[in-house]
Amino acid sequence: MRQILFSGAIGLFLTLIGTPLLIKLLARKGYGQFIRDDGPRSHGSKKGTPTMGGISFILATLIAYALTKVITGSEPTFSGVLVLFLFAGMGLVGFLDDYIKIVKQRSLGLRAKAKMLGQLIVGVAFAILSLNFADSRQQTPASDRLSFVQDFGWSFGPVIFAIWALFMILAMSNGVNLTDGLDGLATGASVMVFGAYTFIGVWQYQESCANAQTLTNPASCFEVRDPLDLAVVASALMGACFGFLWWNTSPAKIFMGDTGSLALGGALAGLAICSRTELLIAILGGLFVLITMSVVIQVGSFRLTGRRVFRMAPLQHHFELKGWSEVLVVVRFWIIQGMCVIVGLGLFYGGWRAQ
Repeated sequence: MRQILFSGAIGLFLTLIGTPLLIKLLARKGYGQFIRDDGPRSHGSKKGTPTMGGISFILATLIAYALTKVITGSEPTFSGVLVLFLFAGMGLVGFLDDYIKIVKQRSLGLRAKAKMLGQLIVGVAFAILSLNFADSRQQTPASDRLSFVQDFGWSFGPVIFAIWALFMILAMSNGVNLTDGLDGLATGASVMVFGAYTFIGVWQYQESCANAQTLTNPASCFEVRDPLDLAVVASALMGACFGFLWWNTSPAKIFMGDTGSLALGGALAGLAICSRTELLIAILGGLFVLITMSVVIQVGSFRLTGRRVFRMAPLQHHFELKGWSEVLVVVRFWIIQGMCVIVGLGLFYGGWRAQ
């Protein structure tokens, strides 16, 4: 368990001291946020705030994981490295998007097709690799079966799995991206979900089928490859995001940008797939789902009826336009996300007990 403590502490330390250095660098280069004209008027003051802050916690997470392995003398696992690959790969796509926004001084960066292509390349590579490289127990990082607390149902093959994995990756990445509209909102919500996955990884490690001979109830064991290392990755992400939140909370000194939001969404999807909790992530990350659905409802309603359900989508801006302060919206949405995590962990534990 030392690995989990080390990775979280190192990730936290690196973003606490590294983010202000990044802020100075980005400010010196003039890499500031471009604000849309159709957004809430209160956001006008945010113009010019350094963006691409996701660079900070991406590097911090990768370094924290590597240093943890060196300090503890443990070897990296394929599952852990694969989730970090998805995390960094999606972050690279987001970085290109942010960089073009800044250079071209426009609210849209990469063209939609180019952005989608980048996400598809990273997502397909993850899906293919995750069904290979079995360990001594013939467990691969991912499974081609659906999962909630554990795998269930029948195998649907590598092609359908790749499509499903891509859907999850795109859904979570865009969900975090849509949530990242207020200072600290997406960062704080992500901290909670990564904390939940740290707990899940530890529990799965303690109840792993690899230790079936020593378990009191072997029938309820978890068939997950490298659960402890997934907890190490989740802890590094939690610590890095927590440190970044110090600088990202209102009034934000830096924004994560698409660099950060796409990376975090990729990490969440990767952890869900590799820990066999694919459907559970919809509850654990309930705030991201809620905000994404608000956009779907808004667009669908306008196209079908010509009317808008919300004053503005995503949902957080609706409440801003109703007169809620930014801090009030963020704190209340954090409370919603905290409740989603509690319910999700309760279902995870209850599902294990019921087996």
